[in-house]
Amino acid sequence: MIRVLVVDDSAVVRKVLTEELSRTGDIQVVGTAIDPYAARERIAELDPDVLTLDIEMPRMDGLSFLAKLMRHHPMPVVVVSSVTPENGETALEALRLGAVEVIPKPGSQFSVPDVRRHLARAIRAAARARLAPADSRYNPSPGGNTGSPVRHQSGLAGVNTTHKLVALGASTGGTRALEEILRELPPDVPGIAIVQHMPSGFTRAFAERLNEVSALQVQEAREGDRIVPGRALVAPGGQHMLVRRQGADLIASNRS
Repeated sequence: MIRVLVVDDSAVVRKVLTEELSRTGDIQVVGTAIDPYAARERIAELDPDVLTLDIEMPRMDGLSFLAKLMRHHPMPVVVVSSVTPENGETALEALRLGAVEVIPKPGSQFSVPDVRRHLARAIRAAARARLAPADSRYNPSPGGNTGSPVRHQSGLAGVNTTHKLVALGASTGGTRALEEILRELPPDVPGIAIVQHMPSGFTRAFAERLNEVSALQVQEAREGDRIVPGRALVAPGGQHMLVRRQGADLIASNRS
C-alpha cells in the first residue's frame, strides 16, 4: 500500500483527492494538510511515501516549500495544481525543483475520473522513483553545460538531411532525464524525436527550456517539420509522433 499525504488549501480538493485515491485499492491517503507549515508537521508525524502538493497556498507557496523539502527531506512529490498552458513555466519549475510529475486539478483539464487515473499512475511511479541527492540536482557533469543559454550552430539544423534518427520516449519523471541527456549531446547529433508524457499545452515551454540548456535546436513539433541533424522535436502534449520518409528527409507528423 502506498501511503500518501495530500497538501492543498482547498477543503473540497482535499476531500475529492482523498475519496478518489481510496478507490484505487493500492493507495491510501494517510493524512492531509492545509498549507506547507502543516505539511511539515504531518510529514514528521506520518512519514508518507508520496506527497501531493498544490502550488498556490497561503503563508508559503508550493514551489518554495518544494525547494526546501528537496533540500532538507527529499521525498517523492506529485504536484496537483491549477496549472494551465499560460503558466507552463511554473509547472516546469516544479519539475526542475524535483517534483516527479505535475497533474492539473479536477476541472482545469481533467474530469474527476481522469484525475484519479492520471494521479494514481503518477503516485505509483513516484513511489518507485529514485531521488538524486539534493546537491546533485541539475548540476551538469564537470566540463558540461552550465545551464546558461547555448549558442546554436547557425544553419546546421536547416540544411542537412539525415539517414539516422534518435528516438527518446519518457513517462512520469522523465523531464529531468531528458534535460540531462540533451545537455551532453553535441550540436551535430542525428535528428531527435522526443515524446514526453506531459499535459497538453506544456510541451512548448518544455521544448523552449531544452533549447536554452542544450547545444541543439529544440522545438515543439509541428505537422510536417523536418527532422535533421542538430534538431530535436518534442511531440505536443497528449500526442504521439509519427516519422515518415519523404525523399531524403524525415518528416514529423503528430497523432492523437
